[in-house]
Amino acid sequence: MKKKKSLPLILSTLSLLILIGGFFGFKYYQKHQRLTEAKTLVQNFTNILKNKEFGDLSKVLSEKTEAKSGFPDEEIIEKYQNIFTGIGAENLEFKSIEVSEEDKKLSFSYTLSLTTSLGKIKDLTYKGTIDVGEKALGIIWQPNLIFPKMSGRDKISISKDSALRGSLLDRNEKPLATEGDIQQLGVVPERLGEGTEKENNIRKIAEQFDLKEEDILQALNQPWVQPDYFVPLKILTDPAPAQMPTGASFQITTGRVYPLGEAAAHLIGYVGTITAEDIEKNSELSSSGKIGRGGLEAAFDEQLRGTDGGKISITDESGNETSILLEKEKKDGENIQLTIDSEAQVLAFNSLGNNAGATVITEPGTGDILTAVSSPSYDPNKMTHGISQEDYDAYEKNEAKPFISRFATGYAPGSTFKSVTAAIGLDAGTIDPNEEIAINGLKWQKDSSWGDYQVTRVSDVTPVDLKKALVFSDNIYMAQATLKMGEEVFRKGLDKFIFGEKLDLPIAMSPAQISNEERFNSEILLADTGYGQGQLLINPIQQAALYSVFANNGTLAYPKLIMTSETKTKADVITAESAAAIKENMTEVVTNENGTAHSLNTLGFTIAAKTGTAEIKDTQDEKGKENSFLLAFDPADSSYLLVSMLEDRQGDTSATQLAPEILTYLHNR
Repeated sequence: MKKKKSLPLILSTLSLLILIGGFFGFKYYQKHQRLTEAKTLVQNFTNILKNKEFGDLSKVLSEKTEAKSGFPDEEIIEKYQNIFTGIGAENLEFKSIEVSEEDKKLSFSYTLSLTTSLGKIKDLTYKGTIDVGEKALGIIWQPNLIFPKMSGRDKISISKDSALRGSLLDRNEKPLATEGDIQQLGVVPERLGEGTEKENNIRKIAEQFDLKEEDILQALNQPWVQPDYFVPLKILTDPAPAQMPTGASFQITTGRVYPLGEAAAHLIGYVGTITAEDIEKNSELSSSGKIGRGGLEAAFDEQLRGTDGGKISITDESGNETSILLEKEKKDGENIQLTIDSEAQVLAFNSLGNNAGATVITEPGTGDILTAVSSPSYDPNKMTHGISQEDYDAYEKNEAKPFISRFATGYAPGSTFKSVTAAIGLDAGTIDPNEEIAINGLKWQKDSSWGDYQVTRVSDVTPVDLKKALVFSDNIYMAQATLKMGEEVFRKGLDKFIFGEKLDLPIAMSPAQISNEERFNSEILLADTGYGQGQLLINPIQQAALYSVFANNGTLAYPKLIMTSETKTKADVITAESAAAIKENMTEVVTNENGTAHSLNTLGFTIAAKTGTAEIKDTQDEKGKENSFLLAFDPADSSYLLVSMLEDRQGDTSATQLAPEILTYLHNR
């Protein structure tokens, strides 16, 4: 009987416990759901700020916001737009988003880091509250959600002291890249008229200056624009036209200029606006300003750029400063002096006549690079200040590839390299300069194992000694001499130069190459390499370094581009005796009427030179592209050394024919 009476009691107790558990379980579920919804709300809020979609703020703000803060949604949206635009806010990074509930009140917190036009503001801590409305959750906005220490009618003040980008100067302190006067195109809104008249004037401005009408309208709709203000649109790289469309005008402002223009574009490079991708790579960059985009502007960007100064602060409604968000002292960029001779750079560039080619000139004793020219080229002023799509497409579609830095591109050097092969043979004792070798005809092969392959020469001269081999530029003599010395001796001599070495230059380039593999795969490749073809890849800067041994009695001077850099040399690359012998023979290449550079003899001063033609083709019988080379230097006091290259030369044009003006300048310099 007792057991029967206790059973209903147990069941009642269990039912009560289930009801209580269900009640609290439901409450927990409700709270969990509310916290999840609240965190989603805060994430939506931060995403709106991150993406600068301020117009969507109304979707996440509580209806009580205006009553609590005194700001309607429209004013909050405008406040964010003005402040974030004014300080150049970019790359907003929200972390540690937390939501909590206490006494039925929801609150949230997070940290924010962002980049501004003055640099990065890190780890700001935010706190706010969430309204649990009847229909949906909403953020109760307060000014401290812009910046934590803001309240009431506080404002944000920014003052900026822009750093002056350092200049790139030549050896005589003439500017190669500097800050100078530029023309800025703009419009004055009140001069555009109204309605249809305004639309027509904007269309004419867009058409004449290669702009989009929507971009002009966007510029006119910026918050700070007033009817009588000058609103900048673009930098004019060409002189402003005499007749300007109604409403358009220009002002003189300061910006990056490149006095040598196309003549030094590949070496100097240009600058462009800092992007979000740049800031991802370097968080210390400001969201405004310029960064090097090519050449030395990019290589030395950190030293040249400097650091903008200024202050971002919170002020009260009367303009009194109440808190500082970011303050930096301005630091101007450094000036960097190069070894370049501006006048020689321009002359060397103009001498190429817009043909595809390159000219490198050095002082062989010091390694100073006087010119590093690549042709054809592009205008760095246009690249910096806004190149039109038409002009950019013209560069891109140009088969001569004006964006390639040919002075840093590897080529087979052709017959100029015979000087190196000859010096190695002299030092090794495998070449007797006085020995005359009987060579008959214009073609030769070692034996039938070479199949159809034959070495060819231009002049049918016999017998041939070393001097004639250099004067007539005899491929067969040099091929035979290279085979005689053998691969081991030849490579041992080449290894004394700079093959495989990474040069200490702020110019992107691959090391000079002897062959694709560590060993030659045939006697044919060994022979071809001896007269400057095969798989040799040596850029004009590296060639100038190789050939410096003939001007320096056997010592190689490494190329340098910065005036303050120390001269680095490598002694005894070849013997002084061999250097003197090759120098004497190269002088005869000019003075001898049969010499391949005899046309330079009319200049009236002594020059040591070696010409070269490197043919690029798939089979021996076809006519390939020819690259023309000239090596020339002053044999008396070694004041200059020139390596000039003409890519895919046409007709009788050669690097030698284009050189007289620049050689005359170098002689009189």
